[in-house]
Amino acid sequence: MFCGVNTKLAATAARRGGWFDRRDAIEAGYSDVEIRARVREGRWARLCRGAYAALDPEEGDLPSWERAIRRHVRTAKAVYHRLGGRAVLSHQSALLVHGVEISDVDLSCVHVTRLSGCGRHGESVRQHASRPPVTDPVEVDGVHLTPAARSVVESIRYTSYAIAVSVVDRALRQGVATAAQLSEALSLFAGRTGIRTATRAVEFGDGLAESVGESRLRVLLADLGLPAPVLQAEIRDATGSFVARVDFLLARWGVIIEFDGAGKYRGEDGSRAVVAEKWREDRLRDLGYEVVRVSWADLDDPVMVIRRIPAGYRTLPAPSRQMTCRRWRRRCVSGRTRAYRRAVAGRARSQIVALSGGRQRGPQRRPDAPGVSTSGLASRRPADPVAGTGADLPRSARNGARYR
Repeated sequence: MFCGVNTKLAATAARRGGWFDRRDAIEAGYSDVEIRARVREGRWARLCRGAYAALDPEEGDLPSWERAIRRHVRTAKAVYHRLGGRAVLSHQSALLVHGVEISDVDLSCVHVTRLSGCGRHGESVRQHASRPPVTDPVEVDGVHLTPAARSVVESIRYTSYAIAVSVVDRALRQGVATAAQLSEALSLFAGRTGIRTATRAVEFGDGLAESVGESRLRVLLADLGLPAPVLQAEIRDATGSFVARVDFLLARWGVIIEFDGAGKYRGEDGSRAVVAEKWREDRLRDLGYEVVRVSWADLDDPVMVIRRIPAGYRTLPAPSRQMTCRRWRRRCVSGRTRAYRRAVAGRARSQIVALSGGRQRGPQRRPDAPGVSTSGLASRRPADPVAGTGADLPRSARNGARYR
């Protein structure tokens, strides 16, 4: 794990969580010239002022986001020890030390909250005032942190809604915080910047989402107006035998949505995973389910996603589709409104009566009805409701005449 360092320095780095400072290197037998040379050669990485880490060649095979997380955790621990207990790790820095692996969050600097006094920001450190005060710090690996629920809320206040949901889902799934604890943490920051986004994310959070991609897909499905799916649903055949566990299930419509992160198709077992996934999908289709697959690239193209998902609705009965098409109902209502206005502008009073169900506001008497006098009626009412004032028309009809 600690390549490029001697045994003494490797033991010190392991005890501190993967990092060491200049004094440790000097005590292990390295000079300042050797330290600078190793940093220049790329064998050591400079984390912050006076703190270093030996680079492991195996880390080059890891995804970029995972390498960034490892480096940030080491830097956070180094910054904490440099501050000498005057502050605790907070925000995303504390969340990572809690063990919550998150992505798409700014990791360019370490976040700490001062327990007392004030501090200044540096190139790799951002210091926050203790508002509200940190009264219950927790210790993890010899480092004091803000509680996990507070760390979650502090982190998601400065992110987009989709990223905030992925952070909440991950924290709930790993069990570092509960929904009640997150709600209590929200109350600490009432009225502060970003609290509305954080509140929405906490309310929408679900610990059944297994990855960041699934969390992002949950947000996209909700934005597209689709009903809330069942997460990690188990599919069984007619005999009750287990067939598959799917990411998202729209049980009422028989549609399965799977998120493909592509990670399981890499490496030596990738080809076998592809074949197994194909057999699994064939069994699901034999049971009558429609399977829709979404990848990372599709998350940036909602139009493509919505084109794929409705394909599963084409085989469904018409009433089921109509019940979920709220936009279609609104379009029909707005179409009737436009037709009503065109009828007024087109001087067709009979069409107005038909569209309004045969009812009109105001007097309901017909001129030709028995017992109704028609004397002087023609002189008081213009023959053309548009050309005239239309005072005897319903208010809605008079207003509609403006939209010719």
